[in-house]
This record gives sequence, C-alpha cells and structure tokens, in this order.
Amino acid sequence: MYQDGKLWIARSVNGEKVCIEPEKANRHGLIAGATGTGKTVTLKVMAESFSDMGVPVFLADIKGDLGGMVAPGRDSEDMQARIARFGIEGWKYQSYPTRFWDVYGEYGHPVRTTVSEMGPLLMARVLGLNETQTGVLNIAFRVADENGLLLLDLKDLKSMLRLISEQAKTLSLEYGNIAPQSVSAIIRSLVSLEDQGGDLFFGEPAFEVKDWLQTAFDGRGWINVLHCVKLFQNPALYSTFLLWMLSELYELLPEAGDMHKPKIVFFFDEAHLLFNDAPKALLQKIELIVRLVRSKGVGVYFITQSPTDLPGDILAQLGNRVQHALRAYTPSEQKKVKAAAETFRPNPEFKTLDVITQLGTGEALVSFLADDGSPAPVERCFILPPQSRMGSISEGERADALAQDGIGDRYDTPVDRESAYEILAARAEAAQEELEKAAEEKQAAKEAAAAQKAAEREAAEARKEADRKKQQITKKAERITSAAAKSATTSVISSTIRRSTSKKLGVGQRAVNSAFNSIVGNVGREISGSIVRGIFGTFSKKK
Repeated sequence: MYQDGKLWIARSVNGEKVCIEPEKANRHGLIAGATGTGKTVTLKVMAESFSDMGVPVFLADIKGDLGGMVAPGRDSEDMQARIARFGIEGWKYQSYPTRFWDVYGEYGHPVRTTVSEMGPLLMARVLGLNETQTGVLNIAFRVADENGLLLLDLKDLKSMLRLISEQAKTLSLEYGNIAPQSVSAIIRSLVSLEDQGGDLFFGEPAFEVKDWLQTAFDGRGWINVLHCVKLFQNPALYSTFLLWMLSELYELLPEAGDMHKPKIVFFFDEAHLLFNDAPKALLQKIELIVRLVRSKGVGVYFITQSPTDLPGDILAQLGNRVQHALRAYTPSEQKKVKAAAETFRPNPEFKTLDVITQLGTGEALVSFLADDGSPAPVERCFILPPQSRMGSISEGERADALAQDGIGDRYDTPVDRESAYEILAARAEAAQEELEKAAEEKQAAKEAAAAQKAAEREAAEARKEADRKKQQITKKAERITSAAAKSATTSVISSTIRRSTSKKLGVGQRAVNSAFNSIVGNVGREISGSIVRGIFGTFSKKK
C-alpha cells in the first residue's frame, strides 16, 4: 500500500517496514517463487501500491484471478489476523480503477496492432520461422514499405507474400533469393496462426500506448489487466505480444531521465517465455530495451519461478527483488536454489540459502534498492495482504467495468480500411480486366479477319459463278446462231428446187411443196423462240 510517500510492500520478521522508494521503482524488479508460494499476492500488493501513487499499471492475468482488483476485498478472520499482525493503521478494503483487455475480445476490450507495427523480427518469432524464412519475411516488409503498401492484418501479409513470390525473379536481383518453398512455409504458419485466433490480434483500430498511461478521476493509476487464459495457450504469441508492448513504450516515450516516480509499471508473468528459444538477435534487442526503457520512466517487473529462468544480463538489471520459497528435491533444483540465494546481498542475521527453502506461503526474501541506489541487504519478510478482492469476478461485474471505463468506443468495433490486400486485389482485378479486354479485342479482330476472308471467298465464288453463267449463255447463243445459219441455207436451197421443179409438178406436187413450206416455217419459229429464252435466261421455260 502507498503510505508516507513510499510503496509499503512487506514487513520484516523484525517488525520493520520494507518499502520501495518511488524514484527507484523504475529500476525494474523480479518476483520469483515456486507455484503456490504467494507470487500473485505480491503482484497485487505492488500493483495496488503503484495505482495509489498515481502510476498506471499493466499486468497479464494468466490464471484469470486478477480481475478481483476491480472489487473491494472481503473481510475474514484470517484477514483480520493478518492486518493485526502488520499493525496497519487506517486499513480499508477498496476497489481499484481497472480496465480489462483481451486479444480475443471475449473478456475485455480487444487489443490489436498492425502487422507493420509488429515488424518482421517479432512476426518471425510469432510464426516460428527459421533464419531463411525470416529473411524472406524481411523482404516482404521491405517491398511493402518501399511501395507504400500498408500491412495491417494477416491477409495483407499473405497478399504481399504472394506478390514477391510471383515477382521472385525480378526481386531476387535486388534483395536476394526468394525461394517458393520459404514463401509457402510462411503462409502455412500464417494459416496456423489464424486457426488459433491470432488474426484477431492484427488489425485496426490499433492499440495506442498513451491509453495505458492514464489516471482515473481520483488520481489513481488505471490498472490494465490483460486476460491471458486463452492467449497463454499460444506461448509464442503471448510472449511476443508482451515484447511488442515493451518495444512500443521504448519507441514512443520520450527520454525522461530520473523521475520521482515511474510513468507506468509492467508486470510480465511467466517471464521465462520471453526468452525461451529466442534467437540471439532478438535476445540482444530485449536486453537493450530493458536496459534503456528505464530512462523513459518505465518499470518492468518479471514474474517467474526461479531467477535462473532469466538471462544473466537481464537479471543484473533487476534492482527490486522478492523471492518466495523454492523447492529443492533434485540436484538440478538445488543448483537453482543456490543460484537464487547468490543474487541477494547477504544479511549477517541468517543464511539466505537455508531460508529460501524454509519460507512459508506469504513469506519472501526481499531486497529493494536503498536511497543511494545500491541493493539493501536481504530481509525475511511477510507480504502485506491486498486491499482488493482475491480471486475472479462475475460476468456482470466485468461487464459493468467494461461499460464504465470510458475506453470501449475506441477499440470495440474493428475497422478494415484500404491496405495492401485491397490495393493488390484491385490491381489484380484491373490487370485481369485488361487481359480480358485484350483477349476480347484479339477475338474480335480474329472474327473480323475471318469475316473478311469469308466475304472475299463469297465474292470470288460469285464472280466465278457469273463467269460460268456468261460462258453458258455465250455457248448457247453460238449454238443457236449456228442452227439459224443452217436453217437459212436450207431455206435457200428449197426455194431454188421449188422454182426449178414447179413447172414439172402438178397439183399433187404443189401440195407437197405447201407441206414442206409449213415445216420450214415451224423450224424458223422454233429458232426465234430459242433465241429469246437464251437472252432473258429463262432456260427452263417450255413453249
């Protein structure tokens, strides 16, 4: 609790108050201990104290039992005994201004970020990529940045990966080899992340760090509780999310130097997950951020079972430490206990190595930074009880808190504005339309050429047919003319015969001549009719 300008966290077995100096609170800290030894109580007491001091707090709720901070604690005989033992004056149960958050949007306001803001290094960690695949992912981000393509959600990233795969030959000349197998592996990892609900984390409206730097109307700092029961089932996403938040604070907050109190304090539960299987490049960045974020007014408190869970360079920067009991049943565990004991400044009144395994629930070895910035000698202490409720809250209480925290309008409704997916889809659609248009024009030209050839063939056939008919008419006329000439010759001969023989013939002969003349006349008329039919082309007509 916050009292006399200090954060009172515990009382030593000698009856002395053990406090954190506000100006030393951003020197980071550690809460360690085996399961069930009281780490959650220590976490709640510290968070309440920072809130009372006007410092916003972030903490990850892995077990779902930190929601009780929004409600006042419940009195009991055990609590009365603890309060009496500590001799706390003016003790009261009280609720704290609490905001609930949830990546999946089920137990709190959604927490989102964009793929671009997450960056390729952290995205590679979320997706579990190897070095080669991480290199390809870097190329996708680089090409997107250079072409002004926003990567807001996972479908944007998948579109970008397909683009660099399609243009691999061209891009490889500038960025290096882009293997189709690597692109396919990244996309498979993205699909797996979507199946786990990770796609809900990437999008807009993106979370703004400034919303976690606020104080309530009464001057107390907001306690931001991230519901992690479901998120913790994906350790890579959980740990990467926490790293992203820390990096956001580092990037966005200005240098503040030594402050009389922190701007915000982060409690990172199951902190060992931040470092498990992390590549060397990522570990170096984590160490850099932890070392430098202090000067921006941020205090980081890691919660884990053993100090050995953290890298030595990180552990060396944690000035405020609370060590709950550790169990040592195996040689490996005994080695960890010894290493934990050696991290404290010795106290001549007891042997730290022996006490660590003897601590009861609610007891701890505590060492905070002294006024001169050096670690105080370790003290065996009892941790104060929290003033808010221990345990979870009802759905109704959670709903009321969500409705009254004044932040829901900004984050509860997702937004999907134009980004890489929409832009590339529009380009692909336009390109497809151009291809279809070109294909239609090609087909139309092909059909026009075919029609022209058909017309030319028809015209040629018509000319050929006309020539054939003309030849037929000419031949017909020639035959008719020849027949007429023969007929005329026959007529002359007949006339001559008649004149020469008319005198010798009698009446009978004249009758024969008359019949002959009739036959010749009929032949003449037939020739005349044939000529007429030939000229008008009505060859089918019969006289």
